[in-house]
Amino acid sequence: MKKIKPVYFNRELSWLGFNQRVLDQASRVSHPLLERVKFLAISASNLDEFFMVRVGGLMMVSGSNSGMIDIMGWTADQQLEKIREVVREAYETQSACLLSELEPELSQYGIQRVSPENTTEAEREHLLRRFKQETMSAIAPIAVESADSFPVLGGARLCICIRLKNDLTAKLGPRVEVEASVEEVAERKTDRYVILPLGKSLARLWTLPSETGYRYMLIEDVIGMFLNEFFGEQEIIEWHTLRVTRNGDVSLEEDGRADLLSGMQEMLEARRTSQCVRLEVSGSTSTEMMTFLQEAIGVSAADTYCINCPLALSDYFALAGIQGFKDLKDVPWPPQPSPEFAPSQNVFETIAAGDRLLYHPYQSYEPVTQLIKAAANDPDVIAIKQTLYRTSRDSEVVKALEQAAAEGKHVTAIVELKARFDEARNISWAHQLEDAGVDVIYGVLGLKTHAKMCLVVRREPAGIRRYMHFGTGNYNESTARLYSDVSLFTCDEQLGTDAVHFFNAISGLSVPQPLVKLAAAPINLRESLLELIQIETESAERGSAGQITAKVNSLVDKEIIDALYNASQAGVKIRLNVRGICCLVPGMKGLSENIKVISVVDRMLEHARIFHFHHGGDDLLFISSADWMGRNLNRRVELMIPIEDKECKSRLLRILKSYFDDSAGATELQTDGHYLPVARKKKKGEFRSQQFLYDEACQLHAAHTNPRTTVFEAVRGEQST
Repeated sequence: MKKIKPVYFNRELSWLGFNQRVLDQASRVSHPLLERVKFLAISASNLDEFFMVRVGGLMMVSGSNSGMIDIMGWTADQQLEKIREVVREAYETQSACLLSELEPELSQYGIQRVSPENTTEAEREHLLRRFKQETMSAIAPIAVESADSFPVLGGARLCICIRLKNDLTAKLGPRVEVEASVEEVAERKTDRYVILPLGKSLARLWTLPSETGYRYMLIEDVIGMFLNEFFGEQEIIEWHTLRVTRNGDVSLEEDGRADLLSGMQEMLEARRTSQCVRLEVSGSTSTEMMTFLQEAIGVSAADTYCINCPLALSDYFALAGIQGFKDLKDVPWPPQPSPEFAPSQNVFETIAAGDRLLYHPYQSYEPVTQLIKAAANDPDVIAIKQTLYRTSRDSEVVKALEQAAAEGKHVTAIVELKARFDEARNISWAHQLEDAGVDVIYGVLGLKTHAKMCLVVRREPAGIRRYMHFGTGNYNESTARLYSDVSLFTCDEQLGTDAVHFFNAISGLSVPQPLVKLAAAPINLRESLLELIQIETESAERGSAGQITAKVNSLVDKEIIDALYNASQAGVKIRLNVRGICCLVPGMKGLSENIKVISVVDRMLEHARIFHFHHGGDDLLFISSADWMGRNLNRRVELMIPIEDKECKSRLLRILKSYFDDSAGATELQTDGHYLPVARKKKKGEFRSQQFLYDEACQLHAAHTNPRTTVFEAVRGEQST
């Protein structure tokens, strides 16, 4: 059979398509109204990070004249041009969603954004008192004498730009410091500009006193009402909001492990003053002010975005979280406890009795912290080894490791300082762990340690036993309530040996001993995946069944994609649940007609990586910390863990299947790059995988507390959200 030349989707446009699917949720009337507001805020927050990382990186490539091209053969400039076009459309969609859909619907429930002209006299007096007491003390206007003297504005920080008439008779406001004399000001013929940076500690939403409903104003509108408090009798020509986004893709030159901490501090400082990659301004900003800002900030018109709704929509998380209005929010899904990990149970006996698999956030994350806390307190535990990539602000895991060290146990923590945008926090608690006596290792030179693993070494009557937790998500109790992730608890002897070899290789910067069950990047994870795909390909070529089912966040790696294309051409049936970026083109005759790609965007963030290979009927299942991307397989320390226990495998297969049955939050990738909603199956109604997974977690809990509960039944029909 003639092979068709592989084709691919662009990574950046694929990601923007994912963010559009998130934004689409804000228009879905099946979601409660305040949850729709949250999806709007998520789409804005996602876009901020996209500009800081991806657009920032592309601009660096463009400026380097390196000639680097992407998987489709596009240059950085070509990608930037297409990104700008799609992003402008996304801004229009966001604005229409907020102004034409959400705000009118919110007002029907008494949730109303109030404009200055619609405030009552009593409300204006209330606002003025708060403005004088709080805001005037917290912000400092900065006079700008010329574009050359423009202040360095922090990235993603909301600011107000004011244009003042340069009037001979105007009295200079007492709160604005101007270096030039009054005579020098009078000689100028151009208008003056003042910048008001708004601190992140200031609330964006100002609640107005109201006996019914929720009336609020945005801080920029409040400040606009009282600008004369800053400028006295000076004539204000116009004022508008703006926001600068800076390149967050500032690289770290790792000359040596001893320099890593100081290098991280330098990188954080460089990020604060890095190149502007996006200027957002209010849509009504005059051409004169726009030109001034572009010149002063050093940003092109192509990278300036005029927004016809409030800037920084990520701040609308605060609106989505307002108290009350229970009917406008999701029905709570409290994480279900796992009876085998009850506080009265000995966690080590539970794991020794057999492998345990949990699926968060439907099942509680508490057993993970329970294991580490138990290890800290157990006198028979002699060592704890832990990887840490991102943690919560008040981490129970970190506290338990500190306690374990205080108890005299040998505690080793591999802390990844280079976890993007969490660097400062990680540096802080790395010092905290060191002060507590923990042996802290700052990852591997040139790589990010992204693996999720905890190893507990315990002395028992029969000898040393190793207890392990492997996960697909971070050791972060906060995100564990929002992200779908798998946890495996095991004391499998061979996995324990592999885990020791893995840790020793990282901590000793040595070549690892051969791993038997674990696969690790960048050592052999890529090769293991390619071999598993090849086995399915060869099976299909012999006329046997070949099947691959995978759940990942992103599919970008060209070698993996090409292997999947080859498998498809051999007849392997491939189902992929790819939440975000997918560079693989499905459904092309002769190339990928046997590949189906869906994306599930719903209430919880899909984060687990699960792989299933038919393997001649043996059903090989794995969980992993790694997506199928070059960075994960080549430039990160990652793990892929086999799931071998019969009950755990059955549960994992059931989880995987539920996503491909989804007809509520699932969309299917088409050959042209668009996503279409997955059709409901005839006579079965709508099936929502996340609802099913939560119901299953409830049934698992009930089955232990009520032995008569024995059936897992898929919930079908219209689902309440």
